[in-house]
Formats: sequence, C-alpha cells, structure tokens
Amino acid sequence: MALTREQMAQRVARELQDGYYVNLGIGIPTLVANYIPKGMTVMLQSENGLLGMGPFPTEAELDADLINAGKQTVTAITGASYFSSADSFAMIRGGHVDFTVLGAFEVDIEGNIASYMIPGKMVKGMGGAMDLVAGAANIIVTMTHASKHGESKLLTRCSLPLTGAGCIKKVVTDLAYVEIREGKFWLKERAPGVSVDEIVRLTEGKMVIPDVVPEMEF
Repeated sequence: MALTREQMAQRVARELQDGYYVNLGIGIPTLVANYIPKGMTVMLQSENGLLGMGPFPTEAELDADLINAGKQTVTAITGASYFSSADSFAMIRGGHVDFTVLGAFEVDIEGNIASYMIPGKMVKGMGGAMDLVAGAANIIVTMTHASKHGESKLLTRCSLPLTGAGCIKKVVTDLAYVEIREGKFWLKERAPGVSVDEIVRLTEGKMVIPDVVPEMEF
C-alpha cells in the first residue's frame, strides 16, 4: 500500500540529526515539521525570514501573521528569531543549512532534480529552490513515485528544466526509500505491502536491488 503524505514526511524526519539547521520546501516537505523525533533539537529555517519554525498550529495557536515561505500558518518554538528575506538567503547561500527537504517533479540517476517548471503550464517561479540545491550539502527529495498517469518520476534523465544538477542523494516516495550513487538508484526500503516488482516497474532509471529489501516501519 502506498504511503500517505504524512507517512512520507514521517520517514523523511528519520533522516534528521540532533542540532541540524533544516529548510523544508513547499508541499509534502512542510509536514516534516510535525514529525521531528522527540528529544531531538532541530532548527527549521524558512526563506521568508524565520529560524525556529514549529509544527503547524492548532486552532487555538493560529496566528495569521506567522507564516512559512508557502504562506501556510506555522508556529515558532522557544528561541525562534525573525529577520529579512535577504538575511535568510545569506544563510542558505553561505552553506549554513545542514539539511534540505524538497518536493520534485522528476529526479534522475545522476542526482539531477526538476522541481519548478512544466513547459506550457503557469508556475509561480523558482522560489528558493535553486539557492537551496546550491547551498545545502545534504538534500532529500520527497514525491510520488509516478504521476497520476503511471509515468515514472525516477528517470534515466530528467525531461523537464533542471533546478539543480548532481545534487540529490536520497529520495523518499510513496513506494520506496532510494539512494542515488554511481549513476543508479539503490533501493533501500519499500512501503509496507508494496512489492519490489511494483517499484521496479514504476522506475525508469536503472535500479540496484539487494537480496533483501526491508519494509518501512510506522
């Protein structure tokens, strides 16, 4: 059974480490804020000028003026700070973000990512993604494994305009957890109830399959 958006975010959150400064992209990545492991200190950074972002607010906590880069209302943890977008991007471009979670339209076996534009369709623009893929050393992508038409998003070569080249090392989809190295996808985990055959069928790029592929646990 394919993972829900919340389960995908929960699996990504397991890649966090204590003391990380983390940027969460728009979409599924924002949900990671709700699944930071207990006892772990992680500072979430947002391009619009917030360091110390907390989970999404309850109705009682809602503050319409406190938003993330995707204009969703958020909370702020104790010790949070606010600053200009210029300062925020200086942090990103200066390499001060330890870990970045991005959504994507496509990822390929060379670690290229296409995440901002589909030709012929109206888009809001690049946003901070290009700065993030250039400034962060550790980037993980989370997205559905295939389109709603069953077309793979894990490709031999991205067909859409690239956001960044050779920068993606890990991908969590609704079917699998995959690492990218040596020009191949390496299957590390599968979603509960999802077969290796299904994952391979929906992966266009070359994939390395170990003898045993454990199921993710939730």
